[in-house]
Amino acid sequence: MMVEYTDQMKNRVKRIEGQLRGILKMMEEDTDCRDIITQLSASRTALDRTMGLIVSKNLVDCVERAIEEGEDTQEYVDQAVNLLVKSR
Repeated sequence: MMVEYTDQMKNRVKRIEGQLRGILKMMEEDTDCRDIITQLSASRTALDRTMGLIVSKNLVDCVERAIEEGEDTQEYVDQAVNLLVKSR
């Protein structure tokens, strides 16, 4: 099932893109590596949270549909957990 990517999700990715561009600029300006690592860590956290948001939205949508159709929901839960585990 396809997820409907909300404006919130897209805006998060745009912010991350801006963070990454900022990091590249910092590298080009020879900024201290500790500052760059701090920004990379913040970007990674933002990516992790965005992935979690997308997986949870997809899970909710799939489970709601499965319940309406009288299907077992465990497969969707397992898939969501696997996606999150693979992303680490």
